[in-house]
Amino acid sequence: MQKKLHELISMQQIIHYFLHFVFPVIVAFVFFGPKALRVAGIFLATMLVDADHLLATPIFEACRCSIGFHPLHSYPAIIIYFLCLFHPKTRLIALGLLMHMATDQIDCIWNSTNCL
Repeated sequence: MQKKLHELISMQQIIHYFLHFVFPVIVAFVFFGPKALRVAGIFLATMLVDADHLLATPIFEACRCSIGFHPLHSYPAIIIYFLCLFHPKTRLIALGLLMHMATDQIDCIWNSTNCL
């Protein structure tokens, strides 16, 4: 049982970091053509939203859901990110932040079945 849980956690981590770092780059190159490098950079820069994890004690807790816990991962913040989709100057940042929040929500769902 212990080995199975370890394999599951490892797969979760692989998927989590793929969705945080590789998927946004794929989205940039598939949908943004000649601006892909710039867009990928913007998407990856939205990872800085995780700076709010530094406010938590402990900073990292394996089974903690960041959505609704950290200030920049709160539901009001997510609503603001969504609203920013409608303004051309903030659209790419908002899209990057929402992909980040979706990834973290997937992690929360995964944790709810694996962390007791």
